[in-house]
Amino acid sequence: MSIEIETLVQKLASLAAVPSTSPVSAPVPVAAQASDTGGYGAPQAVPEGYGAPQQVPAGYGAPQPASPDTPSPSAPAASAPRVETPSNPDKSDAPHIDDLLRVMIDRGGSDLHIAVGSPPGIRQRGELLPLDGGKILTPRDTQAMILSLLSEEQRKRFETELELDFAYSIPGLSRFRANVFQQRNSMGAVFRVIPIKIPTIEDLALPKVCRFLAERPRGLVLVTGPTGSGKSTTLAAMIDHINSTRALHIITMEDPIEFMHKNKMSYVNQREVGEDTHSFASALKRVLRQDPDVILVGEMRDLETISAAITAAETGHLVLATLHTTGGPATVDRIIDVFPPHQQQQVRMQLSGSLEGVMSQVLLRSTDGKSRVMAMEIMLGVPAISNLIREGKTHQMATIIQGGASMGMQTLDQHLKALCQGGRITFEEAMGKAQEPRELAQMLGRKI
Repeated sequence: MSIEIETLVQKLASLAAVPSTSPVSAPVPVAAQASDTGGYGAPQAVPEGYGAPQQVPAGYGAPQPASPDTPSPSAPAASAPRVETPSNPDKSDAPHIDDLLRVMIDRGGSDLHIAVGSPPGIRQRGELLPLDGGKILTPRDTQAMILSLLSEEQRKRFETELELDFAYSIPGLSRFRANVFQQRNSMGAVFRVIPIKIPTIEDLALPKVCRFLAERPRGLVLVTGPTGSGKSTTLAAMIDHINSTRALHIITMEDPIEFMHKNKMSYVNQREVGEDTHSFASALKRVLRQDPDVILVGEMRDLETISAAITAAETGHLVLATLHTTGGPATVDRIIDVFPPHQQQQVRMQLSGSLEGVMSQVLLRSTDGKSRVMAMEIMLGVPAISNLIREGKTHQMATIIQGGASMGMQTLDQHLKALCQGGRITFEEAMGKAQEPRELAQMLGRKI
């Protein structure tokens, strides 16, 4: 009997040592389970936006086959709740830039403005007007609209500099000069229309002296004025005149390329800063090795570029360039002041011998408000002007210009007077652009 009891106790002890397989056993953490595949035992990094790691219920410790809906091996199995992927941050219901550019062209606008907090705006006849019924743009809208136009390289350049200039075209419609910028931590942009057809000197009703300057064999010709005054268009007309009448080699350096010139009588090579060359200065360093006759510099921005342009003009080339100055005397001062004092007298000597002319222009609203009218000051590099440059007496140049009508020179106020008397602009518009408003009013017999 005692033997039977002892045997029964041993059996009960052996049963107690067997692990329980009951379905109510406690959950086992995934990290504590062994894995033959490796990588599943340690906690996994969760992709951003997918929420916190999910606890694995008991019985799911073994690796499960990957589901098409799971973003990574560490995601829970298909029977567990699935976390949704966040919406596309670039998704926007804003209109496409191309559609807005077409509207601008249809309405005869010159510039399209894209900015956060306002609907798209179109500049028409000098006034910036919001698009009727246009959507007020959000930061997401402007980012999606603008980035859709940029290449990977352009995106990287914008991220570095927070500014970007580039040319954009819609086949069969027009080309556009675009500037992208950052403002209040969001993206904005302005697109300016560039006509596909290059206007002629006659189309623009430019003074005859523009043709004379385009036909010079050498020297420095400057077209100046504020942003949006039509400098690029004037230069394009002059380049087209040379291309149509002379067998030369023309090299342009632009940022960006606006008007596309086709070879006519001349060979025309166009280089875009940022795409074909690193800078105006670096392009000018090597341009003389490219056998040019005519060199166009989109903008003389710094000492190195200005110095190289003057040197090219001195060495027998016709150099056309722009500056953001108003008037011939101010342009000369701007060039000289870029250089350190110990170099300025030498630069005066160089400039006095190479400057052929300065055309400074502004755009005004026509009397009927339906178009823009250009007014231009013209200063030529005649001996009297050259002497004043050498002597540093730019303040006396206005008198020479005013009395030089027979040679093709005119002050801005003289041209404003003629436009006002001809009924092309109003007195108020002329006074708003006058260099000497009181004198202009006196010339027009008006009191202010």
